[in-house]
Amino acid sequence: MHPSTYEYLKPSEEQIAAMAKLREAAAAYGQALAELLPDGPDKTFVIRNHRSNAMWANVAVTRHPDGTPRV
Repeated sequence: MHPSTYEYLKPSEEQIAAMAKLREAAAAYGQALAELLPDGPDKTFVIRNHRSNAMWANVAVTRHPDGTPRV
């Protein structure tokens, strides 16, 4: 694990732009999930995990697989 794993990592301008596109795509898919899935525990599970995946996508933009920061 990289020493900066639990520290704030300021994204570069390019990373910020990529993260914004990913958030926009995640929001669109999240809206589709909310509209198309029937209410119930499975819908809740899917939406919560989608939110988690969207957050991890931002991490993937800023870090290499071994946890070192992308520059």
